[in-house]
Amino acid sequence: MELRLTYQEISNLIEKKAGRALPIAYGGPHTVRVSYDVNVMFKSASVGIDLTVERIVGSDIYLAYSGGSGIDFMVRQAIGMAKSRPGGELIEPLDGNRILLCLSKNTQAGTIFDHVTLEDIRFDEQYAIIQFSPKG
Repeated sequence: MELRLTYQEISNLIEKKAGRALPIAYGGPHTVRVSYDVNVMFKSASVGIDLTVERIVGSDIYLAYSGGSGIDFMVRQAIGMAKSRPGGELIEPLDGNRILLCLSKNTQAGTIFDHVTLEDIRFDEQYAIIQFSPKG
């Protein structure tokens, strides 16, 4: 079974929950490009990173992101700010430009994973595609 979400739908959901728009675009079969506007010395600059789904273990999603120490610092700052918001408990920074999303820590998602197995998350030009199968 598949669930398909457009990048605009995902961006709108992020904006609704986090109060900030994050444009998302196709970056490869398991990669999306995410943009973020930052203010640097009275100028606005767009910073982009590639997020790659490395693997899925149960309901845990391991992501890798591109970038050097500046990007890593900004991602860690964003994770720190997200920790104080609802859903922040789902995000864990890992070493080596990696992030762990622990979906089972969310009550609603945990209930879903009682009934389905998450198999893959991949991307095409228009959609994020979440593939799952019902538990027997």
